[in-house]
Amino acid sequence: MRVGEDAFVAHGPHGSEQFHHHHSHAAASHHPGEHHLLSVEDLTVSFDMYDADAPYFSARLEPVEVLHGLSLSVHTNEVLALVGASGSGKTVLADALMGRFAPNATVRGRIWFDGRALDARSLKELRGRAIAMVPQSVTNLDPLMRVGAQVRGVARGSSRIERSADRRRRMRRQRELFARYGLDEGVERLYPHELSGGMARRVLLMCALMEEPRVLIADEPTPGLDLDLAVRAVDDLRTFANEGGGVLLITHDIELALRVSDRVAIFHDGAVVEETAVESFRDPKLLRHPFTRALWHALPEHDFCARDLRAGEEGL
Repeated sequence: MRVGEDAFVAHGPHGSEQFHHHHSHAAASHHPGEHHLLSVEDLTVSFDMYDADAPYFSARLEPVEVLHGLSLSVHTNEVLALVGASGSGKTVLADALMGRFAPNATVRGRIWFDGRALDARSLKELRGRAIAMVPQSVTNLDPLMRVGAQVRGVARGSSRIERSADRRRRMRRQRELFARYGLDEGVERLYPHELSGGMARRVLLMCALMEEPRVLIADEPTPGLDLDLAVRAVDDLRTFANEGGGVLLITHDIELALRVSDRVAIFHDGAVVEETAVESFRDPKLLRHPFTRALWHALPEHDFCARDLRAGEEGL
């Protein structure tokens, strides 16, 4: 992965209403150190795939782009929702930010964390520590491992004494998290199938919070829930942001995004076409891109104007 020429991205003092680095701000958007907490510039991801139209034995590998020059930024103290259709490639972005690259993937672009330019190796080092993932499905929990052990994870250290100290630290941290999220110590010994759906989702969140990350990437964390339940399910993400973290909420649900986020990044055709404050959705005149304005017209309170959505597609 190619990184930026400068290890520090200086933005300078600016107000929350200003437009810069492809986006506008919300009231919660903060720039400690005058840079973003997490920033992506011109990210392109392609996969080498066999030509499906070629004869079976003579098909050649060809690059298929999934992300095209994608840019977005996550600020301290905010939830940024990346909104796009299911199956459109949003999870490819999540994997790239976590430093997980398929063998047939080619990744180009620039990623910064807390003002520092990253490459594939440094992304891997941050994974699960400074940047953590809250996965979509509770099937990510090991069905054969008690949930307390899953939250604690594996003790680290080069010596027996160091591993023992880390094991004690992890036990303290796990019990702090259980107390914070309303799970008693007896839940430690339960298996995932013995948990309610809400408890299982909190266990997934606690696994992500174990190493006290600064950025959470939540990939479709509310599948199958109606809007009111989905809003309640992401309250913990809101709390994490309010306490100084940053959240990238990946979702196909624009109504949820507008209810719980500070800013919204509209994902279309493998790129972010607009990244703006939720307040901009009060009036389509405040939205810059025709596809975003089309989505505004297609919302239920705006009478599902499908004709306007098609017009937005044509305006791309």
